[in-house]
Amino acid sequence: MTRLRFSTAREVFETFPSAGKVIATKPAAEHPLAFLRRLAQGPAPAEAISYCAYVLPRREAVWWAAQSLRAMLPPGAAPDDGLAAAEAWVRDPRDETRRAALAVADTADPAQAGTWVAFAAGYSGGSMVEGHAVPCPPDLTAKMARIAVLTALGQRSGRDHKAALRNCVEACIRLADDDGKPAS
Repeated sequence: MTRLRFSTAREVFETFPSAGKVIATKPAAEHPLAFLRRLAQGPAPAEAISYCAYVLPRREAVWWAAQSLRAMLPPGAAPDDGLAAAEAWVRDPRDETRRAALAVADTADPAQAGTWVAFAAGYSGGSMVEGHAVPCPPDLTAKMARIAVLTALGQRSGRDHKAALRNCVEACIRLADDDGKPAS
């Protein structure tokens, strides 16, 4: 069973015009995961990372970004507060944990990938401002998840970078195909 809400790659771009600003490769009327694989094999494989952030539903996009960041941690390293807050929201997607992730992101170092995955969780729905009804734009989670993963990838070079990028794409595919859990 798939978690994808789109039947073609083109639908992703129609739903999220901002995707077209960061992904130069134009989609055809092909299956979303076929397009993802084509991006990963293409001349600009980082476009596949951007697409992953847009093709998944919000909670899954945060989970994908969190899994990707966790996989890039050095052995034995603990996750930073942002990554931990995002993972907490994925496990318990109530407004309280979403707000907690946003609070962590607001005070964290913007140079850290974990900050951006916490923003992705924090901007996953509800109001952007506590006490005021300011709805989150529908593409904001994707934008923040994309920044998180690209920030982490930017700290890798050579073979490390290529392997990490490939692992991120594979994680997205597994999650889209229900292999990456969690779903409720």
